[in-house]
Amino acid sequence: EVVPTCERYAVRRLPFARLADGDVAFFERLMPGRVLTGQEEVKPFNVDWLKSVRGCSQLVLKPQTTAEVSQVLRYCYERNLAVNPQGGNTGLVGGSVPVFDEIILSTALMNQIISFDKVSGILVCQAGCVLERLSEYLEEQGFIMPLDLGAKGSCHIGGNVATNAGGLRLLRYGSLRGTVLGLEVVLADGSALDCLTSLRKDNTGYDLKQLFIGSEGTLGVITAVSILCPQRPKAVNVAFLGCQSFAKVLETFTTCRAMLGEILSAYEFMDEKCMELVERHLKLSRPVADSPFYVLIETSGSNSTHDEEKLNNFLERAMASGLVTDGTVATDNKKIKATAWVYGFLWSLVPQVLWSLRERITEALTHEGCVYKYDISLPVGRLYDLVTDMRARLGQSAKNVVGYGHLGDGNLHLNITAESYSHSLLDAIEPFVYEWTARCSGSISAEHGLGFKKKQFIQYSKPREAVVLMQRFKAMLDPKGILNPYKTLPSAP
Repeated sequence: EVVPTCERYAVRRLPFARLADGDVAFFERLMPGRVLTGQEEVKPFNVDWLKSVRGCSQLVLKPQTTAEVSQVLRYCYERNLAVNPQGGNTGLVGGSVPVFDEIILSTALMNQIISFDKVSGILVCQAGCVLERLSEYLEEQGFIMPLDLGAKGSCHIGGNVATNAGGLRLLRYGSLRGTVLGLEVVLADGSALDCLTSLRKDNTGYDLKQLFIGSEGTLGVITAVSILCPQRPKAVNVAFLGCQSFAKVLETFTTCRAMLGEILSAYEFMDEKCMELVERHLKLSRPVADSPFYVLIETSGSNSTHDEEKLNNFLERAMASGLVTDGTVATDNKKIKATAWVYGFLWSLVPQVLWSLRERITEALTHEGCVYKYDISLPVGRLYDLVTDMRARLGQSAKNVVGYGHLGDGNLHLNITAESYSHSLLDAIEPFVYEWTARCSGSISAEHGLGFKKKQFIQYSKPREAVVLMQRFKAMLDPKGILNPYKTLPSAP
């Protein structure tokens, strides 16, 4: 049983109103059949995916429309009831579940695709659409989502936008700050802000949507999203390669970027320990002989012959120069036989099998007990030094210290496992990990946000003046502080 967050972290409840019978009656009239109050019904919404934090909410609301969200927030604002917006609850920093008894506002039933324009590639949908469902819908239309995550089967697009999720395709398609064209947001007082534009270019005034992208539900509740989607590539290849050192990983990336150019869509790295855990806990076979490091490279283009030729030239160069010691390649090109040897590499028709080795590392880590997760952005050359230094610092007090991530974006996922939660181990990790990152001019959160767990460390990445300005934005848009309290920002003085 997870210890309630407020007890573990000794947080003091802010002076919000307590839920009363009259409140529940109002919500049941507003959305009959979509109000959860039973202890067992509410329980899954109170615990995060990692089972590391737990709230004590007694009420879950499931609106279907923006109008219902507006009515809920207007009522909560007048009553001074705190609200915890929740999407797929796949967050890793404790931002998606209550700390105390906040009302949970779930977007799970706001799952309608509103429109899709095949000419422009612009999708408009409700915030509760599951990312994988959107991907499947778009692929039928000949397009793809610009965002891909390991949690795609559960996460909601509204939550993705609210946390400015990065993911596996950022190297090719950029961040959500560039691909999201418009938002519909309900503010704390219940007023709806319709900025759901489908224009690529609009220079009229401030770009208000940027305030809500990455705000983690603290400034408003995102109810609908307009997003620019690229055409589905006709040719996709994935290479899984072994490297003998992190220096070789970096040199391989430099060579890869130079030789693959415009078709390079992902460059992921993981250390040997990650692969051991994936093999042990998930029974996935490692396709490459033991190596200290592995890289996964994806190419996406419009001409399979052209792309395969470029990839083969790169693989030849990488092998001949000793950058790579072994590898395997997968393609979706049906013209290639089920398996074939090309330039010493085994080609097959299962790109997703290779991707699963990378995407399921987070899942494998959860089988190791308690996981301390850090999502760091660093200069690429220093990316793995933090893992090495942390291993030396923790020694036998940690079960595992592993590193993997989006090397093309300078994003390291540092994970430390132990049999169970230990306050002394946490003290050994924090704030050391943040001080180390700050010394390298990095960011303490590359893509997961700050949520509850990291909010007090924002000063390692942002100057005091910036934090004060953020607090002023929060006070202006949510003067009573009812939206996702205790998250993202340190308490204002």
